[in-house]
Amino acid sequence: MGRVAIMIFGFLLYLLPNLAMAELRVGFYNSTCPRAEAIISGVVQNRFKADRSITAAFLRMHFHDCFVRGCDASILIDSTPKKQSEKSAGPNLTVRGFEIIDEAKKALEAACPSTVSCADIITVATRDSVSLAGGPTYDIPTGRRDGMVSTPSDVNLPGPSFTVPQALQAFKSKGFTLTEMVVLLGGHTVGVAHCGFFQDRLSNFQGTRLPDPSMDPALVSQLNKTCGSGTGGVDPTAFLDQGTSFIVDNQFYSQVLKKRGILQIDQELGLDKSSTGIVSRLAADNAEFQRSFARAMVKMGNVQVLTGNAGEIRKNCRVFNNQRQ
Repeated sequence: MGRVAIMIFGFLLYLLPNLAMAELRVGFYNSTCPRAEAIISGVVQNRFKADRSITAAFLRMHFHDCFVRGCDASILIDSTPKKQSEKSAGPNLTVRGFEIIDEAKKALEAACPSTVSCADIITVATRDSVSLAGGPTYDIPTGRRDGMVSTPSDVNLPGPSFTVPQALQAFKSKGFTLTEMVVLLGGHTVGVAHCGFFQDRLSNFQGTRLPDPSMDPALVSQLNKTCGSGTGGVDPTAFLDQGTSFIVDNQFYSQVLKKRGILQIDQELGLDKSSTGIVSRLAADNAEFQRSFARAMVKMGNVQVLTGNAGEIRKNCRVFNNQRQ
C-alpha cells in the first residue's frame, strides 16, 4: 500500500467515530415516528405525577448505561438462567425504573413498530424527568441503536468512596473534563443513597473508630439515627441533597460546601483543590449550573453510541431480538 493510500486510510479511520456521532440529530424520528418524543414524554409525565423520585432513577440508569458500553441500553437486558446481564452486577442491583421504559416502548411499538430504540427512550426519558424536576429543558439528539451485548463483567463504574483523581480517571476515559465531571455529579441533587454506601463515614472512618472529620457533626448524628433504623436486613436510605431533595438545582453544591455531602466522593469535590473552585462557582450560580448540566447531559448521551446499521432496534427492551442470551 502506497504512502498516500495509507494516509487516506488512516484519515478515514480517524473520521469513523465522528461520522457515527454525526448520525445523531435532533428530530431524528420526525419522518419515521413523528410523535416518538411526545409518547415518551407522556409516559414520564404520568409517572412523575405519582412519583417524583423517577428523576433520580433515570439519571442513575442513564449514567450506568452510558459509562459501561456506551449509551446502548445494554443495562435493560434481563439476566437468564443461562447468561447473566449487566443488571446482575453489584452497582446495578438498585437501579430502577425499568418498567417505565417498558411502558414507553410498548406505546412506541404500537405507534411505530421497530423504529425507536430503547437507548433513545432512556435518553429522552431522562431529559424529560430532569425538566419536570425543575432542571433545564434542552434538545437531545436521537438516532441511537441498541447494543447486542450485556455482560456483568463490563460494569466498572466510579464508586461512592472514590477520590477526585480516581473519579476523574473514569470520567476522562469517556471524554469528560474535570468541570464536566463535577457538573454531572451534581445529578446527586436528587435521589438517595443506601446507608451501606456511606456507613463507614459515620463511625469508623478509615479505621479510626471516629466519624469522617469532613462531615458536619450534626449530619453525622442525623444519619446515625437514619441508618440505625433498619430492621430485618433492610438497608435504609438518606437523601443525597438534604435541602431540595426532589429539585434539580445547585443546592447540592451548597450542601457540599457546608460539609453535608453524603457520599465521600461528593464531599471530596469540595475538599480537593482541583475541584473546590468549580463547586463554589456552581453553588453561587444556579443558572450556570443549569446551562452546564444540560450541555454535560447531551455530551453523556453521545458516549460510544451505535448508529446507522450497528446494533439493532429492540422490540422488547429487556431481550435481544434474536434471543441471544
